[in-house]
Amino acid sequence: MLLKRIITASVLAFLIALAVFTLPTESFSFNFSLVIGVITLLAAWEWINLVGVTSPVKRVLFLLALILPMTGLHFWTQILELIAQAVDWPDVRDYSGALEWLVIPPVLFWILVMILIRNTPSGVLNLKMKTGYKVFIGWFVLLSAWMFLSRLRAFYGPEMTMYFLVLIWAADISAYFTGKKWGKTKLAPEISPGKTVVGMIGALIVGAIFAASFIGYIAYQDGFIWARIFDFVLLSVLTVLISIYGDLFISVVKRQCGVKDSGTLLPGHGGVLDRIDSLIAGIPFFYAGIVLIGLDL
Repeated sequence: MLLKRIITASVLAFLIALAVFTLPTESFSFNFSLVIGVITLLAAWEWINLVGVTSPVKRVLFLLALILPMTGLHFWTQILELIAQAVDWPDVRDYSGALEWLVIPPVLFWILVMILIRNTPSGVLNLKMKTGYKVFIGWFVLLSAWMFLSRLRAFYGPEMTMYFLVLIWAADISAYFTGKKWGKTKLAPEISPGKTVVGMIGALIVGAIFAASFIGYIAYQDGFIWARIFDFVLLSVLTVLISIYGDLFISVVKRQCGVKDSGTLLPGHGGVLDRIDSLIAGIPFFYAGIVLIGLDL
């Protein structure tokens, strides 16, 4: 099983790295946003299955509810340009940056999720919600993840995007192996018996080391402001922390559904949602931090 997981993860990492570094960002081309949009829709299909929606029509409507705003967000600048020309309102172009404010709700959501799971894991696990609310939460977190991963790639480049992805992957791997080797105290046994406090600490330490190495190298090579290193390392560590609770959040949904994996698409890993749960939670927080720091490599 471990060998199968390693092979699948290696293939996926290669394909994603290829997409990050080679696909263009132009709106009218086969680009990075489209690729991760497909991944998001696969995860959405698994989500709608987990929350108990069985009607094919409702499932398709859920996908459309993601596709339509994705399209609007992707072509946001072009839409504003059309409005400016159609109604002679040139100032509408100034609203192109308004989408940055949309990062606040998902950041607050994931911080709240982390606090609730940390303080009352059994309460979160036993929380009863209507299917409609679960559907909305899935729509909200998946759309947010797609949006800010796309914007990270478009505005901060493939290097920063790849850094974020490797940060989360390295943290996941570190948490698994340090927890397996030394972990005794469970992080949230009601939700995920395999996760330990030592595993979480291992992930945070590796995240800090990786962040310091990355930003230190940039500072040394390009004369980057050394005072920003602490901010970047802190942001990376907090992103890892949030991502761990994103993983636990998806585990809550799976436990409520009574399944171990969100799907069977990826050999040795389960479903797409199983592989991107940490990324979903981490990307809004990381993107917001990059904007606040004003980091531009």
